[in-house]
Amino acid sequence: MQKIYATSRALLLAGGLAGALFGCKNVLDVPVESQFVAANFPTTLSDYNASVGAIYANLSSNYAVPYWRMQTLATDEAILPARDGNFDDGGQYRQLHYHTWTPDHPNVLTIWQWAYGGITTCNRLLNVTNTFNFTAAEKEARLAEIRAMRALYYFFLLDLYGNVPIVTDYPTAPLPATQPRAKVYEFIESELKALTPKLPAKSGTSATNTQQYGRPTKGMVYALLAKLYLNAEVYGAPARYPDVVRMADSVQANTNYALDARYRDIFLPNNGPQIRETVFAVPYDQQIPGNQFTRFGFFYYLTQAYGFNVGLSIAMSTTPEFYARFNLPGDARTKTWLSGPQFVPDGNGGFTTTPVYYPNTTDQIVINPVLTLVPPKPMDLGNTLATQSEGVRSIKFYPDPAIIQATRLNGNDVPVLRLADVLLMKAEAILRGAPATASNGEMQTPLVLVNKVRARAGAPAAASIALGGLLDERARELSWEGWRRNDLIRFGQFETEYPLPNDALKMDKSTFRRLYPVPTIELRLNTNLQQNPGY
Repeated sequence: MQKIYATSRALLLAGGLAGALFGCKNVLDVPVESQFVAANFPTTLSDYNASVGAIYANLSSNYAVPYWRMQTLATDEAILPARDGNFDDGGQYRQLHYHTWTPDHPNVLTIWQWAYGGITTCNRLLNVTNTFNFTAAEKEARLAEIRAMRALYYFFLLDLYGNVPIVTDYPTAPLPATQPRAKVYEFIESELKALTPKLPAKSGTSATNTQQYGRPTKGMVYALLAKLYLNAEVYGAPARYPDVVRMADSVQANTNYALDARYRDIFLPNNGPQIRETVFAVPYDQQIPGNQFTRFGFFYYLTQAYGFNVGLSIAMSTTPEFYARFNLPGDARTKTWLSGPQFVPDGNGGFTTTPVYYPNTTDQIVINPVLTLVPPKPMDLGNTLATQSEGVRSIKFYPDPAIIQATRLNGNDVPVLRLADVLLMKAEAILRGAPATASNGEMQTPLVLVNKVRARAGAPAAASIALGGLLDERARELSWEGWRRNDLIRFGQFETEYPLPNDALKMDKSTFRRLYPVPTIELRLNTNLQQNPGY
């Protein structure tokens, strides 16, 4: 994260304190005692801002690890195999890979409580805002910000769990009931549409964009509505492909959004409000925990070559099938993966001709894309030097030289929504039947849109594009950004199996696993909750 924007960082850090002061354990059954009272009610603007920061501190806490794992490790995009029993962690990563998770899976519980914790904070702060000493205009803007963040949390729940309670009051009514997925979809749509005129737009002024960075804007609402409409049929609503195009055009109408010249820059440790295509991102740095891509996804024996020396995992990689899509000549996105013989980085997103050797040897490090399991331990590669080197590693969120052993954090902000995704969503909607439209004087067919994204990456232009090719293009452009599960479900490919050599386990291809289950403990606490079918 570029350290110039103190406002967003201050909100996040202050929010961590506010969350500790005002948080509650049971997110769907909030006791009256935990609401604001005279002793803890914010009385100054600083107090108020610290309270609002809790929304963002909560978001960053679990977005880039547990939430990301639910959206990514359940697909071909990433895999976290055991290494002679190490990194098995009770089989939780194996369960995601083979679609055998249960209502007691740790991520299933963590993310349910994370999302509802954020929603509860939003509901509480709506009450505070309504009674705080703001002008009418300021109050409207503050309420819109909080409601937009609440809608974002609900979108995460809609996508992962589907049928969930809609809680809009604080204190919460006792034991809120499960609502159908289509009703949750309608609620999110209604909220976002109502907020559009009340939120700020991305500007051409750096100072203004710095203030708004990591917070809701009109662009965020348009892009989130595009995502909602693109998946409308998955979410139990009628198809809305023309509305996807309309929302994509609404983002593009603000010409302050643009594809950045260098793909690598979007994900560097110093990324931030200077990245023009970011529509909404989760800020991170060494004081804002939650981004550990280097800890889990890098290759341990390369740490010194990249300028740091900390203990890292050797476990997480991508699958050979997914990596095979990175086959376009000159494509900068291919350089976000570590595969084959390894060389010292050049500090500019590329590599020198200087080999990197395994410690105390003259053997060059070679990363093998193939993941060959070693029975009888399940989804286990073994733990020799050779098997540690199996699995293509990601450096998309480029290793942060500020990483330290105590925390092993990355400072790279993680984009949630960005312009390249918006362009590809528009291309897909047109391929699925929506009319093509012009934006800023340019007629945008699916081929035009895909080739805009390819051109920025330095990849050759496509001669044609169909839905299958569009899915591959989304894989190349958006790898490890948390959208793969969403994409595969929409394309009907979530149940596609990609067996590993010597694999004795099979994927559960039941389509009910397109939704995660309601956690067991939540069902026990709230008898009005209904478990998702199949569980």
